[in-house]
Amino acid sequence: MTKDAMQIVREQDVVPFRNRVKELATKIGMSLVNQTKLITAASELVRNMLKYANGGKVLLEIISKNAQTGVRLTFVDEGPGIADVQQAMRDGFSTGKSLGLGLPGTKRLVNEFDIKSKLGEGTTVTITHWKNGR
Repeated sequence: MTKDAMQIVREQDVVPFRNRVKELATKIGMSLVNQTKLITAASELVRNMLKYANGGKVLLEIISKNAQTGVRLTFVDEGPGIADVQQAMRDGFSTGKSLGLGLPGTKRLVNEFDIKSKLGEGTTVTITHWKNGR
């Protein structure tokens, strides 16, 4: 089991982070399609962390469960938090000037998605994508 953490505090941290996600996905033999889904989801979440919370920390892990191997990423920030997580998970909802595809789109790209947020304390988003995408 590989465990690693990266601080994300500025835009320049995004490329090394994406490269590290790709390394882990490649290491477990994840297909290119599933790598792309995972990296796209991770990129969206890391950009949200920079935009709304001035950065944070990401825990990167290779995990195994029921003879499956996958990559789990946990994004932790100490930003303002999300007032209404259910609303934030709806397609088309955006507090910024974006299309509002971020969180719901990210959820559709990965196998497992969990979000916890407290106003004034921050947000933690955990995503897992399995090697075979199931």
